[in-house]
Amino acid sequence: MDQHDQFMKTAVELARNNVEAEGGQPFGAVLVEDGRVLATGVNRIRANQDPTAHAEMEAIRAACRTLKRTRLDGCVMYASGYPCPMCLSAMQQIGIQTIYYGYSDADCEPYGFSTELMYRGLRESVPGYSARLEYRRVRLEGTDAFDLWQAQQNSAGEEGG
Repeated sequence: MDQHDQFMKTAVELARNNVEAEGGQPFGAVLVEDGRVLATGVNRIRANQDPTAHAEMEAIRAACRTLKRTRLDGCVMYASGYPCPMCLSAMQQIGIQTIYYGYSDADCEPYGFSTELMYRGLRESVPGYSARLEYRRVRLEGTDAFDLWQAQQNSAGEEGG
């Protein structure tokens, strides 16, 4: 068994154990950097009462806390199931470019876990799925939040230089 298969097996085992031991949903994830496991995660939606507590997100959160950084460029995610749009977007946002998954949307669909409708909804208007995004420019009086952030970054750079 090669290293990829071993990490994938671990993600699937985490998913199974999450169901057996915790009564959680059947999803597990392993986040790897340079061939070593940085963090693992299981779906904790029910346990945490948090709809964003997907296995991939939990692994990302754990790795970022441990590493004290918010970028995970070069890391590889091994997920038991096909990542949902939220998880995929988060991974892309923080630099994870390689993702392996063990169960496809088609594999998960009979159990009610397919994300195909969400992905199709993001691509086109589909009956049964709706998401509305509308740009509404609102600015507060005083310094804009982005300007404040930039000023902090500039100040931190000056201090560290």
